[in-house]
Amino acid sequence: MAQIKVYGLAESLNPIKAQLSQVIHACVMEAFAYPAEKRAHRFFPMQREDLLAPAGRTERYTLIEISLFEGRSVAAKKHLFRLLFEQIEAEFEIAPNDLEITLFETPRHNWGIRGLPGDELALDYKVEI
Repeated sequence: MAQIKVYGLAESLNPIKAQLSQVIHACVMEAFAYPAEKRAHRFFPMQREDLLAPAGRTERYTLIEISLFEGRSVAAKKHLFRLLFEQIEAEFEIAPNDLEITLFETPRHNWGIRGLPGDELALDYKVEI
């Protein structure tokens, strides 16, 4: 399971939300052998006064938070980071300096999905890759 939150300035994020969702999902599918139908993305377009960026960032500054079941290898996570940086820069001209990505891994028993604790779900994909 993965849930993805994307934060950015409203004027930069709103025009690209649908396409950015496609790119992020494609990267997650490739890096984690993730099923196409398992997309859970939320976008948080923010006003300038609500998104304070570190020095050297532009109006394209974007944060991506990915919550997922623990179990992916370090190599798989690094592959995801590389894909996201490359694809988002190529598709949207968001420089790696303007993109921050955080993975939050939790045990499956810390999730409640479809009426069950996550560790009781029958998954149709592999988490340990």
